[in-house]
Amino acid sequence: MTILVTAAGGQLGRLAVEALLDRGVAAGDIVAGARTTSKVADLAERGIRVVALDYTVPETVAAALEGVDSVLLISGSEPGTRYEGHKNVIDAAKAAGVAKLAYTSIAHADSVDLVLAPDHKATEEYLAESGVPAVLLRNNWYIENYAADVLRAAETGVIAASVGDATIAPASRADFAAAAAVVLTEDGHLGRTYELSGDTAVSYADIAAAAAEVLGREVAYAPLSREQLEAALTEAGLDAGTVWFVAELDAGIARGALSDADPTLARLIGRPTTTLVDGLRAAVETMRVNA
Repeated sequence: MTILVTAAGGQLGRLAVEALLDRGVAAGDIVAGARTTSKVADLAERGIRVVALDYTVPETVAAALEGVDSVLLISGSEPGTRYEGHKNVIDAAKAAGVAKLAYTSIAHADSVDLVLAPDHKATEEYLAESGVPAVLLRNNWYIENYAADVLRAAETGVIAASVGDATIAPASRADFAAAAAVVLTEDGHLGRTYELSGDTAVSYADIAAAAAEVLGREVAYAPLSREQLEAALTEAGLDAGTVWFVAELDAGIARGALSDADPTLARLIGRPTTTLVDGLRAAVETMRVNA
């Protein structure tokens, strides 16, 4: 069985490759697709086939799928424009007769009120219409999304957001990657939709407390109004479109878009999900090393 991991040069894609290797998939049975192949040159040195794959260039997608049985379609990184690229991958997978496609979606993509959801909802619908045998991996938030906030808090002692007292249920990227590896290598998952999250829902006050433990200093959560957040982002130099997007993202979280903790992820990977403190500590260390 040959498995293609798309966006293998990205953080989740690289972890998915590692998770497949950990589950005993031979390096020669893994194809790492990346828009910039130099980012995955080290994988080629380990015996993994590296291919150019750009979602927006259909001929690269078709070439990457040659001889492939299963695909991990990692969602594109540009909200609002990624649906067309996803369609290209799905169309190519159908033409190639792929036996299984796992797609990394977002929590409750078909019903959630979150600015990130429309691309995912449209992709899920197109995938269902295509007839490609599929598994939907609806990922909640990544713990790593807060690493930059924690590093700022090292200086300011504050984590600020416009989410009120809302909760999220994050897990680490490695947890989500491990789940993807499970559904790609096991039978019995086709046609399933998995809501994947951390074991416990946490508030932003909890994130501040975890940051304090990681940093060894006091950190407080500072709730902002949307207007205060937009003003701060504008003062920081962000363009109007980005300011709106970030504020709308916080608004969705405030409405409870990511609040549901579900045991499915832990069940799939056979262990508890990564704790907030452990995940933040690892993410902050990675950011510091790569700085």
